[in-house]
Amino acid sequence: MSNDTPPSQSRRHFVGVAAAALAAGSLSRLAFADTAPAVGKITEPANGDKTAIRPFRVHVSEAQLVDMRRRIKATRWPDRETVPDESQGIQLATIQGLAQYWATGYDWRKCEARLNSYPQFITEIDGLDIHFIHVRSKHDNAMPLIVTHGWPGSVIEQFKIIDPLVNPTAHGAPASDAFHLVIPSLPGYGFRPGRPRRAGDPNARRARGSR
Repeated sequence: MSNDTPPSQSRRHFVGVAAAALAAGSLSRLAFADTAPAVGKITEPANGDKTAIRPFRVHVSEAQLVDMRRRIKATRWPDRETVPDESQGIQLATIQGLAQYWATGYDWRKCEARLNSYPQFITEIDGLDIHFIHVRSKHDNAMPLIVTHGWPGSVIEQFKIIDPLVNPTAHGAPASDAFHLVIPSLPGYGFRPGRPRRAGDPNARRARGSR
């Protein structure tokens, strides 16, 4: 991408590349279960206004991690598939390997530290607590951009695009490609999860809390 590319074209190109990266990342997503307990430290407003933007930091207790590993190890496995390929679905050995990784190999504290390296917030929208990351660019005239994950998924999928979009000059792109990012968790995902209690899709309205 050259520096003489018109800003409107370069922005569209950059967003297109980012969207392609999101689609690829969704194939190997790390999802937070929608039944996860609330975790983290939140700064509550003095006036009790839950629609205020409240700073948030993630912290999962060691007891929760121990319980997760215990439940994974206690899985009762079905019989192995009757074919040597994936024509009957994901193979038992694949799922068992994944479970083994989550039970003994995955380093949640490393992921937690990465999450807390970004500014995170909670706000209430339509009666639901919504968690989001908000990273501002240092470049003048950066464009605000909301980046959302799919279902199932999490804001973790967006880690790889944050710095290229917020700090494009460090990645060979012009400053005109800079964005201020708001990355919300879907309702029921993330931390302090608010779950919709009625029919209808609140996703189209959740951006109101991160303007």
